[in-house]
Amino acid sequence: MTEPTQPPDLSTERDFDGESFAPLYTTTVTVTGGAAAHGRASGRARSDDGVLDLDLRLPAELGGDGQGTNPEQLFAAGFAACFHGALSLVARQAALDPAAISVEATVAFGRSPQDGGYVLHSDLVVGWPGITLDVATPLLRRADALCPYARMAWHGAPATITLAP
Repeated sequence: MTEPTQPPDLSTERDFDGESFAPLYTTTVTVTGGAAAHGRASGRARSDDGVLDLDLRLPAELGGDGQGTNPEQLFAAGFAACFHGALSLVARQAALDPAAISVEATVAFGRSPQDGGYVLHSDLVVGWPGITLDVATPLLRRADALCPYARMAWHGAPATITLAP
């Protein structure tokens, strides 16, 4: 018999007060272009530990065959999972059971009216049966402040782009 999975031992009570970014986990995913030499259309995504290894395909709505996952689905899954984790943490801190929480992330890919470039829009819908809006609202705000995907979506995130030697 296997042990039940336990939530991580992460806490907001042991706040970080350092002067610079302190990574807790780092991963690397490499995308190659496949037959079309285009990561979104025919690519392959593989993590450095090999746990993630999947084909990327354009969705049918963008002219692809839709026969694989796409970056928007991966982002939506990551955003929903991260927000769910943050909300579960604050729920436990408030002595509430997070077992019934669900988070639905919708990610839309489109064009920006400002410059014609591509942009993403994200929407989260939280399901939490039996919890009133008055109880949920401050917890949702706290989870929003804790979730790094939410912080990235609403405020941007530092990023660098370099050419490998």
